[in-house]
Amino acid sequence: MLSHTLEQGVLVITVDQDPGIDGRAALATEITNLVDAHRPAPVVIVLGEQAASNATVSAVLRAHQWCGRLGILMCVVTQSAPLRRLLENNAGTFGPGPVVHAQVDAAIATAFTAAA
Repeated sequence: MLSHTLEQGVLVITVDQDPGIDGRAALATEITNLVDAHRPAPVVIVLGEQAASNATVSAVLRAHQWCGRLGILMCVVTQSAPLRRLLENNAGTFGPGPVVHAQVDAAIATAFTAAA
């Protein structure tokens, strides 16, 4: 369901599949476990086309809450404009939302600069 790498000191997590409603808690847990293992590295979550769903957004926003508690910047990347709007509109209930980008390189640059 997901993979991860470190690029320029930034944890890049790629979500390739929709976890479905039943899998969203597990996805959020997988992401937060990776965040814990690589902290204090900033995080970029890349959402593939197959992962574009409400369940994925829910998991990412839960992980964003975790990052916020730890003081870790999280950026999210998706090519889907509707998904970017969904992330931005629903993040408000958890404080400042994640930084949302359309391009991976821009997200990594933002996270790298913030960490420096």
